[in-house]
Amino acid sequence: MQNQQLSDELLSLASDVRENLSYLHELGINTVEATEAPQRVVPGSGIPGDDIHRVIPKRSQFSTVQTVAPQPKSSSAKILPPATGSLFGILTPASQKLEKTTETFEEIWTDVGDCKRCPLHQGRTNIVHTEGSRRARLMFVGEAPGADEDAQARPFVGRAGQLLTKIIEAIGFKRGDVLIGNVNRCRPPGNRPPTEEEATKCKPFLLREIASAQPEVIVVMGNTATRNLLNAKLGITKLRGEFQDYHGVKVMPTFHPAYLLRDPSKKKETWQDLKKVRDYLETTAQRNS
Repeated sequence: MQNQQLSDELLSLASDVRENLSYLHELGINTVEATEAPQRVVPGSGIPGDDIHRVIPKRSQFSTVQTVAPQPKSSSAKILPPATGSLFGILTPASQKLEKTTETFEEIWTDVGDCKRCPLHQGRTNIVHTEGSRRARLMFVGEAPGADEDAQARPFVGRAGQLLTKIIEAIGFKRGDVLIGNVNRCRPPGNRPPTEEEATKCKPFLLREIASAQPEVIVVMGNTATRNLLNAKLGITKLRGEFQDYHGVKVMPTFHPAYLLRDPSKKKETWQDLKKVRDYLETTAQRNS
């Protein structure tokens, strides 16, 4: 019994460490130091007093030594970590609810500035910010701008964007009713997916927009967006069609419109995914009316 208790405790602590590291990585903190923790005894662990907490500190014990990510201007603006996975990469519900901030999109974009935080700035024409209603119930998130988006400084305006607009209209919304954005705001060369480093530099601004707008549902399109918002280890074909959780916000992973242009056979599955989104929003609208 003692061995089982110890095993459960260590698994819990390891999960905490994973969450802490993900949270700090999100903020761009690459060096931390632990302050003294309150006393806690782990039965049967052989580690006296609070020693185990000096080995594995809690998030509240971290103090920042060096940061590279931009920080919100007001104390109410917080960047939340992504939904966490288990030790084995299976998604689990996030424990912390999304807290609304008072930041405006314009304040967030001012922090973005003439961004040169990653190499993508070298080949861009324009920074492409999130577009749409700040009071939107529904948000769509892709991976990065393409050539048309880079030229026009607007998300999803090329062929994939035209298809996305049709999808939005098919579930009863207008394009101006929703929010549309990307994990990255600069076009990667040759429309390749953003690297982990590139996404890490840019994603905090998206998370701040989500905290400001508070959409009821986020549709993440493609592997890159799904991996970055949900910290998912599974691919889009495994996750699509089932609601996931981002700090209390419903998230529906589905195929990217650009992929649908290459493989139209996946349109049926995507339509099934979006009907679930439509039905959920209709249900919540009726409940709140």
